[in-house]
Amino acid sequence: MTATGAPLRRRLPRIPDRFAALGAVIIVIVVLASLLAPWLAPYPDDPNPLESLQPPSAAHWLGTDKVGRDVLTQILYGGRTSLFIAAAVLAVSAVVGVTLGVVAGYAGGWIRDMIMRVTDVFLAFPALLLSLALAVVLQPGVNTVVLAIAVTWWPWYTRLAASVAASISTRSYVDAARCLGVPAPLIILRHVLPNSLTPVLVQISLDAGGVILTAAALSYLGLGAQEPTAEWGLMVQQGQTLFTTNWWVVTFPGLAILVTAFAFNVLGEGLRNALDPRRAVK
Repeated sequence: MTATGAPLRRRLPRIPDRFAALGAVIIVIVVLASLLAPWLAPYPDDPNPLESLQPPSAAHWLGTDKVGRDVLTQILYGGRTSLFIAAAVLAVSAVVGVTLGVVAGYAGGWIRDMIMRVTDVFLAFPALLLSLALAVVLQPGVNTVVLAIAVTWWPWYTRLAASVAASISTRSYVDAARCLGVPAPLIILRHVLPNSLTPVLVQISLDAGGVILTAAALSYLGLGAQEPTAEWGLMVQQGQTLFTTNWWVVTFPGLAILVTAFAFNVLGEGLRNALDPRRAVK
């Protein structure tokens, strides 16, 4: 390779990670299928005892459950619930965590110490155990799952945002803004916060799969979504006793959880690799 070849190669855009692209395609398909469930579902989301536990066939592609509901229909509607929980948890966690983290990273001193000590208290508890404790105390349901998981998730974003914001607050353009007398809240909104979002967005894409798995676990234990709401973890819980005789009732919802979580994980890894400046210059 010539002397100018390496710099030229560094200026060229990186080839997208194939697994990340595959993950993005899967996520788009899952999101669209869930949003369009009322139009794509082959049957109404209602019990039909006359067709209970029908195996996969041309009439019911993924079979039916023990009360005669079409499994494909349940998966489509369950995707809406699972994705809503993931989106709500990540939105609440990111807003609370990033706000506290950016303030802590920029202000420093006793403000940072106070915020980070509260964060450490939450991080001291195992996330799933704390979510289970909150879900047991509160009324089971979708809103309970969102609250229980968000309470355990926001500290990670606080730590991440605080670290990034502390680094950005020492940059020359931030010092210039201070010298010009720009108020601290305006500096945070215009300079610190926008430049702190890239690692947070990558972390959100990595965490989405974990939130879906945690929500499914809570529903599996009877602490999450309740009948008649369709949710993947609840479907697995309802079909677990039928696995040896009617395998499709539990297998297909489990595959939906597995594939969706895998897609979010590989997409997040791809985004992290693409946005990591240390990898970009290799």
